[in-house]
Order: sequence, then C-alpha cells, then structure tokens
Amino acid sequence: MREHLAPPEARGERLDQVLARLFPEFTRSRLQGLIESGHAQVDGKPAKVSLRLKGGERLTLVVPAPTPALPVAEELPLAVLREDKDLVVVDKAAGMVVHPGAGHASGTLVNALLHRVKDLSGVGGELRPGIVHRLDKDTTGCLVVAKHEAALVALQKAFKTRTVEKTYLALVHGSPKAAEGRIETLYGRHPVHRQRFTGKVKEGKPAITVYRVLESFEGAALVEVDLLTGRTHQIRVHLAELGHPLLGDALYGAGRKSKGQAGAAQEAVGRQALHAWKLSFPHPRTGKGVRVEAPLPPDFTAALQVLRGR
Repeated sequence: MREHLAPPEARGERLDQVLARLFPEFTRSRLQGLIESGHAQVDGKPAKVSLRLKGGERLTLVVPAPTPALPVAEELPLAVLREDKDLVVVDKAAGMVVHPGAGHASGTLVNALLHRVKDLSGVGGELRPGIVHRLDKDTTGCLVVAKHEAALVALQKAFKTRTVEKTYLALVHGSPKAAEGRIETLYGRHPVHRQRFTGKVKEGKPAITVYRVLESFEGAALVEVDLLTGRTHQIRVHLAELGHPLLGDALYGAGRKSKGQAGAAQEAVGRQALHAWKLSFPHPRTGKGVRVEAPLPPDFTAALQVLRGR
C-alpha cells in the first residue's frame, strides 16, 4: 500500500493525472485500471478516474500482486546481448514474432523471455516482460525489453523523446545516387493496400530516416540507416519509395527482380535483408548511456559474401 497527500497545486486536477505524477513508475493506463478496479482511494473511499481533487486529500494506492501472464513460457533459442535487474537486450532471430497475436499464439519472443528471464517484477499487473519497441518478424537484431513497470515507463519515455539511437544495416536493390541522404515525410497506412504503409500521404505522423551507402555492388548496395522516428515498416517503406527496396522484401519490393550477384544474394538471405545493428539508450535506473551491438546473422553474412564475390 502506498500513500500520498494530494499537494495544494493538485486542486482542480483529475485523480489519474495527480497519481501519474506521484507514482511515475506506473503508466497512465495502468493507474486508470487500478482506479477503476477500486485499488485507489481518496480519504479512505474508492473514487472515479474523473474525480477532481481539492488538494490535501489522502491518496492511497494498493497494487495487487502480479498474476501469471497469459502467454506460456517456452524454451526457445534466445541470444541475450545484455541483462541486468532492470532490462534485457536480445538479438532477435529472423522469423520470430515479438508478441503473441492472431496466428502466433506461441513461439514468440515473449514466450521465450518468460522462460529465460527469472526475475520479472510484473508489467501491467502481469508477470510478463515489458515490450518497449518491436522489430518485424523477419528483421534481426537488437531489441530492449523491460523487466518491470518503472523500467518500461522510463524506456518508453526515452523512445518518445528520441534519446534512443537506432542504427540498422540493410541490403537494397541497386545503389542510391547520393552516398548519403535524409528522407523526411509524413507517414501513414496506405489508402488502398491496408497491410502496407507509405510516406506519400497528405496527413500523418512525421517519419525521418537517415542513410549512408557503405558499399556498392553489382545490382545491390549495403546501406547503414539511422532511424530518427520509429514508424511501422519505416525503413522498408522509405527505401522502397526512394527506389531501392530491401532485398527479399516481399511486401514492398515484390515487383523488383534481381539477376546475377544481387539475385544470388537475395536467395542467400531468404528474407528482407534488414538487421537492427546498434542500439543506444539511457539506462532506465541510472541514466547512463547503454550501447549494444548485434553481430550480423549468418544469412546476412552469406549474402554479403556473395555480393563481394567470395
């Protein structure tokens, strides 16, 4: 049980807004759920989320013990790049979905983490890992996961305020004319193909991608990409709309056929050639910078060897 007196400046504010400031280790949605389930009291009585405070009230928050997570723990291959009591950074494998959902009830990263991580403190009232960000099923590399709610809130804030640095490696069709560039667009779901996204919209969220060509080959290039925003499929979309879709990207590069070394490299990688190479972020407890790097997976390395003629 946790108690606080509502400060005088809370006068006229909603209960959930005040609790969010007093208990920053919880998300707003988590606090709203606790209020609605009767676990938050004002002067000893249950209250509604929308209650306007006067200041000086005794606010009590009771946080029930976390319940077992619905996804089951599964012993699955999982490469861990860094782990401490607050977080774990994994090197996600190709073909692994991050979170259970329609068509993926098992075999996900969450299932693997529930088996691998033994000191979860609970997120959202469940004993489950806190997914801070996601990678597409066939994208490999660095992904950070929170072990408890306070770490999740801090990491989500870091991603939202862009204090996180995300660097990817991609193999693309052709080679961009400019050795480096910045792609900045509005971003949203495609108006016709609803499974796809596009940077060619009149209204949407901002999306910024910075790229550098590291090596050019016959019909392909190795590109380093920094994501300044984290929209779904952002790298795949921006590079495809630049005219250089990822090798093996069936959704955004299906009409692009490769021959010679590029075609052989695409067969070697067998998926969209995208790897979350480096990840830097402030540690959720200490604020000190954390830098993690995921080695290139074998299929990506094999594709590079083909392009380099080895």
